[in-house]
Amino acid sequence: MRQHFNELARRVADAAGHYLTFLGAVLIVLVWALTGPFFGFSDTWQLVINTGTTIITFLMVFLIQNTQNRDSRAIHLKLDELINAVQAADDALIPAEDATEEELAARKARYEHLAQQAADASDELAERAAAR
Repeated sequence: MRQHFNELARRVADAAGHYLTFLGAVLIVLVWALTGPFFGFSDTWQLVINTGTTIITFLMVFLIQNTQNRDSRAIHLKLDELINAVQAADDALIPAEDATEEELAARKARYEHLAQQAADASDELAERAAAR
């Protein structure tokens, strides 16, 4: 059952992002708007579009979230593999997606400091080269 849902979610997410799907949605809205005078712009006429869009939005949230969750997990696994494969990489970053905001902020500050040190060293080398 889970595999069928995952496949359905992937296909629906792919279809929802297609330009033809967008054009179809625009066409539906245009047809709805053009039928307004025929139905006297009634409450029922308005309720049709409101109900339809609410139902579609409600279902799409879950399908797209499922797809994004799987994509995110796959990206994390790929990055974990790269971190693991590069000997100079910091293996402590592998579980970073499970860290608290404070832990992530501390790690970010550490890497910003390292980047600043590297930039300073590069500037110093450039100054030495220019002085020669």
